[in-house]
Amino acid sequence: MNFTKMHGIGNDYIYVNCFEQNVSEPEKLSAVLSDVRKGIGSDGLVLIMPSDKADFRMRIFNADGSEAMMCGNATRCIGKYVYEKRFTDKTDITLETNSGIKHMSLDVSENRVRNITVDMGKTVLEPENIPVKSNLDRFVSQPVEVCGEIYNMTCVSMGNPHAVIFTDSVDSLDLEKTGTFFENHEIFPNRVNTEFIEVIDSRTLKMRVWERGSGETFACGTGACASAVAAVLNGICPYDEDILIHLRGGDLIIKYKSDGTVIMTGGAEFICDGIVDDEYIKKMEENLCSCTESERNEMK
Repeated sequence: MNFTKMHGIGNDYIYVNCFEQNVSEPEKLSAVLSDVRKGIGSDGLVLIMPSDKADFRMRIFNADGSEAMMCGNATRCIGKYVYEKRFTDKTDITLETNSGIKHMSLDVSENRVRNITVDMGKTVLEPENIPVKSNLDRFVSQPVEVCGEIYNMTCVSMGNPHAVIFTDSVDSLDLEKTGTFFENHEIFPNRVNTEFIEVIDSRTLKMRVWERGSGETFACGTGACASAVAAVLNGICPYDEDILIHLRGGDLIIKYKSDGTVIMTGGAEFICDGIVDDEYIKKMEENLCSCTESERNEMK
């Protein structure tokens, strides 16, 4: 299997061109190849596919094999991939995702994509559609107990469910210890991505993220969008203005418009091309199938 590894400000995925090859059981493949020691090492697997609704289609699988609805950083990487690999000469591209069709505009210089702006669509704020268990019209700055502590959460869906928490210092957080408790909290029927936000000023935020199915990652595009939305809803940042989000892997610019639409701008980078041996994939899949659930989770 031929692959390309790319990252969007540190959020790295294995990208597979499915115009020229078929990928069977991508759920298993993602769990095998995302392993940092026995695989390629990544936050997951992304399939670039034909679409009868848009220019291209994306499917994305987390490091634990679960399929995600959407990934902002992967969207931008696909924009760079299809243009620089000469699948298209268009600089305005539509992409079919599990959370709808996304529109992106490529900033091109000397045949290289420098930045990508993505119209992420309108945010979802109704709790039943995020989903989060609540009778409120909006889940904004609501107290939730996690590991014996009370956190004020704002919940947003950007295709994926997000819980945003404002804190004095993101660097002091022990996400390895607490992240999984947020992800699997009982009020989130489909689990949740959790963003922890330190406010620098009314146009600048600092963020760390714990993603469902992947753990802490260097960046999350939909998480940055959700964080900007939460900052506006909590009166920290204004509508219709660029908000700079500092993530562990780099920066994104997010604008939450007064009509409810979210615009994301950032870069994307190639890391390498490679080939995965079929025999290796077969062997690792057999190992995953034969071990116990706890052993399988440890391998992942």
